[in-house]
Amino acid sequence: MPSPRVLPATLITLLAMSTVSAAPAAAPAAPTASQAPWQFEWNARLRQESVTDDAFTEDATATTLRLRAGLRVHWGNGFSALLEGEGIASAGDFNSGANGRVARPAITDPDGAEWNQAFVAWKGTAANATLGRQRLQFDNQRWIGNSGWRQNEQTFDALSVDWRMTPSLVLRSAWLERVHRVNGDDALDPLARERRLSTPAFNLGWTHAAQQFVGYAYLHDDHDVALASTATYGARWVGTGLRNGLGWTLEAARQRGYADNPVSFSHAYWLVEPTLALHGVTYRIGWEHLGGNGRHALQTPLATLHAFNGWADKFTVTPPGGLEDRYVGVGGLFRGDARQTWMLAWHDFGADTGGHYGSELDVSFGFPVFGPVTGLVKLADYRSDGFARDTRKLWFQLEWAGKR
Repeated sequence: MPSPRVLPATLITLLAMSTVSAAPAAAPAAPTASQAPWQFEWNARLRQESVTDDAFTEDATATTLRLRAGLRVHWGNGFSALLEGEGIASAGDFNSGANGRVARPAITDPDGAEWNQAFVAWKGTAANATLGRQRLQFDNQRWIGNSGWRQNEQTFDALSVDWRMTPSLVLRSAWLERVHRVNGDDALDPLARERRLSTPAFNLGWTHAAQQFVGYAYLHDDHDVALASTATYGARWVGTGLRNGLGWTLEAARQRGYADNPVSFSHAYWLVEPTLALHGVTYRIGWEHLGGNGRHALQTPLATLHAFNGWADKFTVTPPGGLEDRYVGVGGLFRGDARQTWMLAWHDFGADTGGHYGSELDVSFGFPVFGPVTGLVKLADYRSDGFARDTRKLWFQLEWAGKR
């Protein structure tokens, strides 16, 4: 396996400085039961994925095993550190993005080993901060997330700070220096491995009873691909668990060119999603709009992309004509067990500027296997109406996570 990469020199220096400053003047307080001096954490995921894409004459199949293990250390006064590595092994015939098998559909779970997270953190009564390689998830991960569905998750070299200004008002901020993408360190395209960034992110949330109001600004400066640099400003309003089971998500944003981006544009984003929860089942309808003018479209390159616009992943890059995703979904728990889940969704895809793209049916069923091991069966069936080609994906998965 390839040698794990180290953190950029600037972050190593900052981590060292933070470790020195973390040494308390007085003896550290004894750790609580929930904060033992050290803790071992692990996650193992075995998955079989099959892809039939009519754009290829051959199908793709991949059996992948992801092992992730980390050591978390607490040394008092709110300071801690985590060092976490992961390794992925695979078998099958598929294009991983690193193996050169371009005649088959892509399944972006390449073999490899790397540091997944490596950070120093501090947690106080009203604020906390994390410095180093870390997992970041903002709101529903539409703009910034870890892409946790892939075996190699997306992580960031960053400084992140959360500040609880009042009991109901929280400011989340981060400075992103580098993104480590799901394609891994051995991707044939160097730009698919990681990107150098200077990206400040701000997210201010106010919670009142069962409602939350959020305003955000994500100033994404990509030093490797200037065309990817954007400034996105938006607001989000979520209501959950309200009377009669009603809920909603309303969000609107505007994205423009930023930093050294040579293209001038202004695209709108909105999401409207009312929900109704009855007898343990949640029903939802939604309309998500990603603006496009036929030459250029709104993009979300740091998002958890698989969670949006269908599991077949046909729209991880928004087409130049933009995207209109109108969908309905239903899901819930079996017998109130949080590990027995089911979901069914149907998407209708069209362009903001242009015609109809296609439609997709998504189905999933999660279940306990034994002890802490859980299983998942998942299906995505995309039917093209002019964009890409018909695609069917099927997953079988076992996962085991724990800590000691």
